[in-house]
Amino acid sequence: MGNVNLTIDGRAVSVDKGSTVLEAARKAGVRIPTLCYLENVQAIGACRMCIVEVQGKRGLHASCVLPVEEGMVVNTNTAMVRTARKAVMELILSNHPFECLTCVRNLNCELQRLAEELGVRQVRFQGANPETCIDDSNPSVIRDQRKCILCRRCVTVCKEIQGVSALGMVNRGFETRVAAAGDVPLGEVACALCGQCIQACPVGALYEPDKTGEVWRALADPNKHVVVQPAPAIRVALGEEVGMPVGSVVTGKMATALRMMGFDAIFDTDFAADLTIIEEGHELLHRMQNGGVLPMITSCSPGWIKFCEHFYPDLLPNLSTCKSPHEM
Repeated sequence: MGNVNLTIDGRAVSVDKGSTVLEAARKAGVRIPTLCYLENVQAIGACRMCIVEVQGKRGLHASCVLPVEEGMVVNTNTAMVRTARKAVMELILSNHPFECLTCVRNLNCELQRLAEELGVRQVRFQGANPETCIDDSNPSVIRDQRKCILCRRCVTVCKEIQGVSALGMVNRGFETRVAAAGDVPLGEVACALCGQCIQACPVGALYEPDKTGEVWRALADPNKHVVVQPAPAIRVALGEEVGMPVGSVVTGKMATALRMMGFDAIFDTDFAADLTIIEEGHELLHRMQNGGVLPMITSCSPGWIKFCEHFYPDLLPNLSTCKSPHEM
């Protein structure tokens, strides 16, 4: 493909032809802030946060969509760039509710972190601040349109990664917004309940329902026998949340903590997963020996079953008839 040589903030870097300035900067160890960019998934220059100054070119350019050129000299942190980025951030915040302390993404928000980094202390502009209701029609995803910054990351991952296209853009100009397909509540479309959109969202516009209050009320009810069934991955993911090395196995500590909280019983999903393997293996042998439908596809993921029902109904006979580990 050939290499292209350029200089970014005084650092010489060589990248493949066809690369963008943002990719070159990351290779050179130069940080350029982004909001709408998703590596290897989306580069549309919508947020304008990744703007840079290029010697010999007029104006500022979005580095995520700017192809590298031989001998290009790029500056990512000049006074003009910093001023422009701060103004862009103010424009985004002008149409964003200031509810950080009560937001589900407080202290874990890309917009909040970047605003602090850019030194935004006041917003000089007044946005439209549209009043829209929260869409909680979906059992796994809640949408708060007021907090959406139109980065389109959720739309892209739903289409390009999950292949569902449950989300899309509607209207134009100041009326532009993210909406479910057909502009209906999210609970009425073929959503796979995968959570990819929540993972991709940089702010609190998409989040999971919080059942914490219901759990505490159940634990406090002496007439209820409360059972918890943690997924197998939790035992190696929980430790890092409390300062332990990544990958630490905390099965015993987790069980003790759950008991201290008040749970009456703790079921290990690993046991049910073993049952699923045994039953699916038995079913596979039965299909092979008796001319059943092949290949057989596991049914251990409810999300995959829903996806298959909506988009590949012709494959339903290939699915195993076994229940998922949690259902077992």
